[in-house]
Amino acid sequence: MALRVNVLGPITAEVDGVEVALGGLRQRAVLAVLVAARGQVVSAERVLDAAWGNDEPPSMPTLHSYIARLRKALEPDRTNRTPSDVLARVGNGYTLRVEAEAVDAERFVRLIGEGQLLLESGAADDAATVLGQAVRLWGGQPYGEFAAAAFAVPEIARLEGLYLSARESLCAAQLALGRHAAVVPELEKLTAEQPTSERAWELLVLALYRAGRQGDALAALRAARGVLAEELGLDPGPALRELESAVLAQDDSLLPAPAPARPETAAAPAAREPGRNLPFPVTGLVGRDIEIAQVTALLAEHRLVTLTGPGGIGKTRLALETAHARTDADGPWLIELAGLSDPALLPATIAQALGLSGPPAIDRIALALRGRGPLLVLDNCEHLVEAVGTAVSGLLAGASDLRVLATSRETLGVPGEALYDVPPLSRAESRDLFLTRARAATPGWQPTSAELEQAGLLCAGLDGLPLAVELAAGQCRMLSIEQMLASMDDRFAVLTSGPGPRRHQTLAQTVEWSYDLLEPAERELFHRLAVFAAGFDLDAAAAVCGRPVLAGVRALVRKSLVAVEPGTSPRRYRMLETLKEFARAKQDPAELTATQAAHRAWVLARAQAAEARLRGDQATPAMDVLMSDQPEHRAAFTSALLAGEGEYALRLSGALSWFWYRRGHVAEGLGWLSAAMELSPDTPPETRTLPVIGMAGLYYLAGDFAAAHRTAGEAAEISREAGNLVAEAQALTYRALFGGICGMPNAVAEARIALDLSKVAGLRWLEAEALMGLGMLLLFCGEVGEARESLTESLTVAEESGHRFVIASSTWLLMKIDLKLGRADRVLRAGLATLRLLHDDRDVTSWLVGVHTVAAALTALGRPHDGARLLGAVEARAARVGFSPLEMDPVDGQERVALIRQALPADELAECLRQGSGMTPAQVHVMLDDPLLHSHAH
Repeated sequence: MALRVNVLGPITAEVDGVEVALGGLRQRAVLAVLVAARGQVVSAERVLDAAWGNDEPPSMPTLHSYIARLRKALEPDRTNRTPSDVLARVGNGYTLRVEAEAVDAERFVRLIGEGQLLLESGAADDAATVLGQAVRLWGGQPYGEFAAAAFAVPEIARLEGLYLSARESLCAAQLALGRHAAVVPELEKLTAEQPTSERAWELLVLALYRAGRQGDALAALRAARGVLAEELGLDPGPALRELESAVLAQDDSLLPAPAPARPETAAAPAAREPGRNLPFPVTGLVGRDIEIAQVTALLAEHRLVTLTGPGGIGKTRLALETAHARTDADGPWLIELAGLSDPALLPATIAQALGLSGPPAIDRIALALRGRGPLLVLDNCEHLVEAVGTAVSGLLAGASDLRVLATSRETLGVPGEALYDVPPLSRAESRDLFLTRARAATPGWQPTSAELEQAGLLCAGLDGLPLAVELAAGQCRMLSIEQMLASMDDRFAVLTSGPGPRRHQTLAQTVEWSYDLLEPAERELFHRLAVFAAGFDLDAAAAVCGRPVLAGVRALVRKSLVAVEPGTSPRRYRMLETLKEFARAKQDPAELTATQAAHRAWVLARAQAAEARLRGDQATPAMDVLMSDQPEHRAAFTSALLAGEGEYALRLSGALSWFWYRRGHVAEGLGWLSAAMELSPDTPPETRTLPVIGMAGLYYLAGDFAAAHRTAGEAAEISREAGNLVAEAQALTYRALFGGICGMPNAVAEARIALDLSKVAGLRWLEAEALMGLGMLLLFCGEVGEARESLTESLTVAEESGHRFVIASSTWLLMKIDLKLGRADRVLRAGLATLRLLHDDRDVTSWLVGVHTVAAALTALGRPHDGARLLGAVEARAARVGFSPLEMDPVDGQERVALIRQALPADELAECLRQGSGMTPAQVHVMLDDPLLHSHAH
């Protein structure tokens, strides 16, 4: 009997190729629970809880009855009272005993693992075949109707992640096979469906470039940068930035590599020439093809090239590989300086490496090299920078054809020196390096798909440092990748016993080598800069350090302990996580506490300054500041809560609450606010006003209107106690609005009181918000005429004060009125301009609500497919953000959804929702710019 169970789509089972009946929903849920357990025993109680979810589970005999029916379906030849070979009872639980190949999800995982290993080994043709088989197994949403069940969610996330990885790897295999143009449509589809996948963007750019579409490749790079900034608030990773530079330079490295010669036909390596002393590496090089080409080009143009970068970045290996690729008749010659401590011995060391006799003097060595033109590789110069700089200057001046390739953590500072900052390995390269070295350390090891994913995360956490990656790979004999991931906070203790020079045998020794070369003031600055969670500029560094830092930062950049982010203005700087952890470990606890306090003060000042501009003409640049500072906000909150600084956390959360509201960071904002309030329940009223108002707004977005109304009432009382008229008026507006949503009878009267108080406060933006709140309540009460008057007035006041949020929100409320009155053309016309305004203002929540409304208007205008696509875009992005228009506008929102869903057959609706789910805001705007839509709107 051949049994197959399928969960990549609706759950089904086949016996000898014939689908069997699995019974009703609950009976199928029991089978799904056991499949998701992947061979593990699941207790009977757990089966009931998982299969019934939030519903009251039945009695145990009901479960036994379902199990018996499933056994009959899955084992039709089994006789009664014979033990089941498939649904086995083990103790107080059950397990599904089938071969891995009998479950489509397990075959899917195996094929992906095999295909990716084939791709990594260079067998692109075989990889494409195997990965194609895996992708064809995908039948849609895994676990079908149980997609929302708690037991299935982790498995679905795992399988969907693997599906994305498989499709990307299949495209990579097609690229390796030269099918550049053919793979572009699939990659465009991938980037639309998964706009935050940097690997998909990299593959698309490469495919477009190789297909002769350089302009489209650059456009894709711009789109990727925009999506990452919009969706995640992040800049592109190193791989995408490197790819962008290569495309702009039309670098030959982007062209497809020739097929490698097979070992049995490859030419024998040439014997080492007598005129060179380069050692041959014991291990193969992984990656670095682009870097070798770039360094070779620099050497062709400049007589002195210095490879810089932190310890462990791979400077020596890159220098040696570059040198090995040369075909000079004389040299290259390697002069190793790591073990040399006396600068006076430098000339003798150079002469000895070159095989020169006689008195060791730089001028005599230069004379001996005159007319020969070799390449000298000076390795590890950082502890002898001054002596090496003097020697190199003398050698280059005395031998016109000589070239020098130096490696140093600090620049030599010699005239004519060309610098090359050795970059970390890309995520793909570092994972390839890890897997190569790990297989050598643990013969026979074949990583699972989960381990492949974990390896990528581990390498990213190690900053792509080749030394750290190799040390981690060497630990695979003793530790699993999961264990190493869990030990990242103690990486210096874990990553030890590596090959190579003594100073490189542990990660700590490697960083210590650079650290020991710092001056005391440079060490202090190194410690303090480690407090930043992301990049920083000179003003930020000066604020945290309490003094000017230009000279110190310049020194740390020169010594490769701080990296410059090219293209930024003002210049921004960044430290590797590995270096930050080392710096924090070296810092005196009292100094660390003071540094964190200074960082918190800087973060709060920045946030408060930005918050003060969020309701006027400067809202957009203020939002940009807050978006870029998010990593610092989170670091400041964490250090404040650990230090017991609850009042600080309240001040910062008050400054950020409107930003959280606009960007849809509902769960994060409520989480920080709740923690701050719990830590400091007795703070003065003037400190609590903004945080409590912010919490009320976030409860509203979350759809918890009762909590929003209660919290707004508390905010009004606290504001009154603090004597803050502006905060009291704002809180009263919120209390009236949220009370009206909850059905409070006096809401409109309260809103009018809030409006009067806003006018007394004398702030036009506040008056605009109060008018909008009153208009919204009048609309709830069915007073459409009065509501329109109030909303129109709020628009006038908001435009005077530059309060773009109220302009958009009042326009949206007027759009709702027009939609109910059947004026969908007016809704569409107003919506097009409002969405652009909100997007330019970096708004997320109001933008989603606006698109939701425009989707209904399109459907009412006879374009249900476009309406459904927009609904799909809203639902997908709302799920990623953690905010839903339906939660804050439940009645009208449900009506809009019903209008759209009832306008199309189920299959067409599902396809349109799927298409829309991959749309970015920019793509939504492009769709809405369609002239045909404009003709509907006029």
